[in-house]
Formats: sequence, structure tokens, C-alpha cells
Amino acid sequence: MRRTLETSISSDIILFFLFLQASLFADQKCRKSCFCNFFPAASLFCLALFIGSSFLASDYRENQCRPRGSEALPEGIVTSSSDLEMRPVWDSAEGSLSSSSNLFAMAVGIKQKDLVNKMVTKFVSNDFVVMLFHYDGVVDEWKDLEWSDRVIHVSAFNQTKWWFAKRFLHPDIVAEYKYIFLWDEDLGVEDFHPDKYISIIKTEGLEISQPALDPTKSDVHHQITVRGRRSVVHRRTFKPGGPGKGCGSNSTAPPCTGWIEMMAPVFSRAAWRCVWYMIQNDLIHAWGLDTQLGYCAQGDRIKNVGIVDAEYIVHYNRPTLGGGNENQSDSQSHNDTSETEKLESEAPSRSHKHDPRVEVRRQSYVELAIFRKRWKKAVKEDECWTDPYPQAATDNIMA
Repeated sequence: MRRTLETSISSDIILFFLFLQASLFADQKCRKSCFCNFFPAASLFCLALFIGSSFLASDYRENQCRPRGSEALPEGIVTSSSDLEMRPVWDSAEGSLSSSSNLFAMAVGIKQKDLVNKMVTKFVSNDFVVMLFHYDGVVDEWKDLEWSDRVIHVSAFNQTKWWFAKRFLHPDIVAEYKYIFLWDEDLGVEDFHPDKYISIIKTEGLEISQPALDPTKSDVHHQITVRGRRSVVHRRTFKPGGPGKGCGSNSTAPPCTGWIEMMAPVFSRAAWRCVWYMIQNDLIHAWGLDTQLGYCAQGDRIKNVGIVDAEYIVHYNRPTLGGGNENQSDSQSHNDTSETEKLESEAPSRSHKHDPRVEVRRQSYVELAIFRKRWKKAVKEDECWTDPYPQAATDNIMA
């Protein structure tokens, strides 16, 4: 690349010299003019300025192609991405290293060992890289499972999957994987086949998706996630209601279309790079993120975000993070504005008996309000950004 730039600069200099000589020759007849006497000196000054700026521009363009911080290294040694493949500490030539093209990551606790075992077994058998985030600090009790040594274990006490994802699934680390599955632990996968699922979302062009829920066995929070028996994929839902409340064929905003729930999201590589930047470092429950995922859909969210009916799961809704037996899971999204406002108003209160699950849910609503304020502030202050869904934003019943 440097040789090409230098060749280009040399050609420009030669052309400039030819132009200068032609100009001087053409102006021999007007040597008596003061301007003509000044012209050679001015031309030489411009030439020096031109050469200097050319070299500076070439150096800038060259450094622009390098990852920040690598400028001191020879270009051929720079490795700008990584992966989560485990490598043997002995001679790697003794066995071929499998190269997985998809990642399955999940926050887990030992109480859900039965469900986690079934999920991991299915994904490992389909050649996924698997990463488990242990939010209860228990790791050793998983060692009796056949796949335990084949997956990556990360432990941090009482942290959510979004806290882990922000810190351990940086886009440059997972850049080798075509799809990233970031799931909750309370899911049933008896009727789910990862390879078939990936084939469907590729065919349908879904950048952000989730498997549909079996309504006969699942705890369903949003109608759009319910499995359709006659379709492979659906991208919108229909429900009666007044202006701004119902969902129809003309709806253009979440949760009517361009929306998925957060218990079992699947992201393409490009979509995840965008979503990762939107996850707030200090808002670990990620409430509010679901309504904005469409901005990361690499195009029209109505087309590129969808629910896969042909491959479906069961949502058992077994909340464990924080303890307790509350009926609603931490990953459940907010259902309506009135409930949100009620719980947000209760957030400062500590008069009732301490219940960790209630505290978790209250914090989720507090973070939701913070995220909404940050989004509105960012939109207002960024003069270079244009909202691709301005009308939809005003119609969004979750906003």
C-alpha cells in the first residue's frame, strides 16, 4: 500500500514540474512584468508545500487503515480480532482444531442445571462454541457433565447476562462467529434444532431474531413471541386496541413489529457489533434495549427482525438471579407504561420486607427510565444523526 501511495505522489510531482516549466517558458515574453519576476519564487514555494502535504496525507491514510495503538508495529504482525477457541498447551499439530462458526452464551446458576445441561448438549453437538456465565459463583459442580471441559466458564457473583456480554463478548472477540445466541437459562429446547434455525434465518435475511414460544407450555409475556403453526417466520403481530395501543397491518414500531423479547435473542455478527455499543456499561438489566434493537438490524427492521415459528422453544420462567419465587423473570420486558410509572415511583421506598427479587425488579425499572433519558438526550445532541424511524418513535407505545 505504501509503495502505491509513493508511486502516486511521484507521478504528481513530475506532473507539477512539467506544469511549472511550461508556465515559465510561456511567460518569457513578459519578463519585464513585476508579476513575472515574482512567479518563479511563488511556484517553488507551492511545490514545497505540495510535496509536504502529499507525504502527510499519505502517512495519515496509511495510519487510518491500522487499528489504534498498532502504529508502532509492522503491519504484517498486527492481529485485530480474536475468538473463543481453546488451544492445547502441547503440540497443536497432534490434532486438528475444530473451527466453530457460531457462539452460544448463557448466564447460568446451579439451580437450573437440568435445563442448562439439555441446552448445552444440543449446541455443543452442533459444533457451537459455548460460553457459560456463572452468576452464582458455582463452577465446580458442573464438572460431572461430559461437556464441562469443552466450554468456557466465567464466574462473577450476582451479575446479569448483559453485564457479562458487555465485558466478555466485545465485537472484536466474537468477530469470527456468524451468529451469537445470548440466551436465558430457563428455556426448553426439546423441539429446537440449532442447525435448522440458522438455515432459516439465513434464508429469511434475519439479522436479529428469536425462536417462537410454545404457548401451551410457556409463560408468554408478549403476543408477538407466540408460535404460528402455519408459518416459518413471522415479523409482526395483530391485536385490537385504540390509537397507539393496538397492532395492525400499518404498525411500524415495536412491539407490533421489528421487535423480539430478550430471553433468547440471536444476533448476526454485524447486528451484534451495533448492539454491543448500545448496551450501557452501568445498566446491567438492559431494559429498554429491546425497543431499540431495530436500529441495529442492518436495514429495515420490519424485514430484518423476526420470530422463527418452525424452530420453537419453551419459556419456563424460573427466576433465580437474586433468589425468591417471584412469578416474573428478570428478562421479562416491561408490559405497559402505567405499570412502569407505578414501580418507578416506588423505587426509593424500602419500607416493605426485604425481598431480593423485588429489589431486582425495581432496579430494572429504574434502569429503564435512565436508558430512555439517555436515548432522548443522545438523539437531541447528535446533529449528525438522522432517525430512520421518526414517526414510529412517536407511535411507539413503549417509548
